[in-house]
Amino acid sequence: MNKQIFQGKTKEEAILLAEETLNAKEDELVIIEKDAKKSLFSKKVEIVAITKYELNNEIKKYLLKIIKDMGIDVQIEVKIREQVPYFNIIAPDISILIGKNGRTIDALQILTSQMINSNLNTYYKFIIDVNDYKEHKKTRLEKTAKYTAKEVAKTKVEAHLEPMNSYERRIVHNILNNSKDVITESEGEEPNRHVVIKPKEDSSLK
Repeated sequence: MNKQIFQGKTKEEAILLAEETLNAKEDELVIIEKDAKKSLFSKKVEIVAITKYELNNEIKKYLLKIIKDMGIDVQIEVKIREQVPYFNIIAPDISILIGKNGRTIDALQILTSQMINSNLNTYYKFIIDVNDYKEHKKTRLEKTAKYTAKEVAKTKVEAHLEPMNSYERRIVHNILNNSKDVITESEGEEPNRHVVIKPKEDSSLK
């Protein structure tokens, strides 16, 4: 992984040096600030930097290797959606790579996050998908959440949705976050943690 160390009297100076050396703007870099280097006469700030383009390529290569070791040949499309890298694995047989309720995708996400953390000691937001499975599921979840919220607002009876992983629960929370009629809460323990949609006490029929 082509990460580099940069030093400066301030963090801003170190970042500027990273921008010039890597030929990238600050928002195109992943920057990890390290402990300041102190000497008898001076103090320098040290950062580790890598371009997001380079890191995305490393993620793609890592995924291709894991999947090849599984005996599956795939292609991976890398897109940026809402400023988040989206790695869509294109495969002829998606059932193996998706797994039950998307568990294999989740495992690939965890393994890749661990790889990044071990190399950079930082969190990097990205999404792994297989043949747009998550994207299609997101659409279904949003429709289900809106429909259920409408029923809860009408009947004033809370509704418990099916167990979901953290990514899916976040979709439901986000889509109903600004609702005037309902609130959402996560309840239960994994793997049975789920979203509960509850009526707001002051909600009224529209």
